[in-house]
Amino acid sequence: MTFETRAFQDALDDLHAAAETGAADAEEVLATAARVQDGDPESWLFEWSAAGGAAWSTARDEPSATAYLRAASYYAAALALIAETDGSVSEEALWERQRACWDHAVALLGGEQLQIPYADTTLPGYFFRAAEEPRPLVVIDHGGRHTTSHAWAQGGAAAHARGYHWMTFDGPGRQAALLRQGLILRPDWEAVLTPVADAMAARPDVDPGRMAVIGVEHGAYSITRALAFEHRFAAAIARPGVVDISTAWTDRLPEVAREALFAGDRQAFDREIHLARLFDPATNGVLRRRGRWYGLDGRSPFDLYERVRQFRLGDEVEDVSTPVLVRENPAEPFWPGQARQLHERLRSRKELTASADGLDWLGRVLDP
Repeated sequence: MTFETRAFQDALDDLHAAAETGAADAEEVLATAARVQDGDPESWLFEWSAAGGAAWSTARDEPSATAYLRAASYYAAALALIAETDGSVSEEALWERQRACWDHAVALLGGEQLQIPYADTTLPGYFFRAAEEPRPLVVIDHGGRHTTSHAWAQGGAAAHARGYHWMTFDGPGRQAALLRQGLILRPDWEAVLTPVADAMAARPDVDPGRMAVIGVEHGAYSITRALAFEHRFAAAIARPGVVDISTAWTDRLPEVAREALFAGDRQAFDREIHLARLFDPATNGVLRRRGRWYGLDGRSPFDLYERVRQFRLGDEVEDVSTPVLVRENPAEPFWPGQARQLHERLRSRKELTASADGLDWLGRVLDP
């Protein structure tokens, strides 16, 4: 089954990926998707919330990691498009239910909840041990657009199958760090990844010379930027390669609005965005949600877009010394062409691939 609406199909693809790692049931996914009215976010929210509720009920009656992972994945699917709905369902309440499912799954998988020292607070994280002795570690920066539970399908399950430790965390602007702590995104991600590396390298069960990091979507930009300053990682994967986060925002602007933004004309830009909102009310919810990531919820659209334009790689990318596998998605919806740009700009050992996984490549680097 396929959807004509791009956002619906992207979310369905995520569920198929989850099913491949046991975090969703392929038949349940197809049956639920068949009940969704294409292009109707209310229908999407209702069906996937119901699927999550059914999986949650099953998990409570017969607790298992798989059952809770399924519930987490279905609730995550509902959350993926909730910003486009009428607001009658509380995003915070749904998120808390999804997080509870993930936390139950973590416990049943033998995972360890972490509090990683960061600035004057901590960041929530999860560590999954493969064995007692020192082993390679795969760190997954899930990027924040998806829930933390997606890290299982984004590389956690594959790392576990290889006998590696793996961990994931909520950086500023992402999931619990945003929703529970109010921490917002920052472009200088080395201030985030370095404390994570410090905490992991200090563990007796981690081989500090064989740590790798995977960055997904916004996390791909973040880890690439951080690796210019943090050199302890033996390998990295950027999925996809991202040079400039802001193009996913600016390329979709009407030409008049884009010109006003690049000219620094706040009044003209805000006027054009206001007109766009009148014709497409759903834009309000999307901008409000995205603005919260950057600490600009309810502020001027001009301020928000100017803030997002800070998230792009400069000359520092030339200081990356870590081997990097750059994933190129031929159908990349957000940052088309940027994977090749990043690959060309990197001076370290590098490879460009269309593979969605990359764990085989990591294995060749971590276990030469």
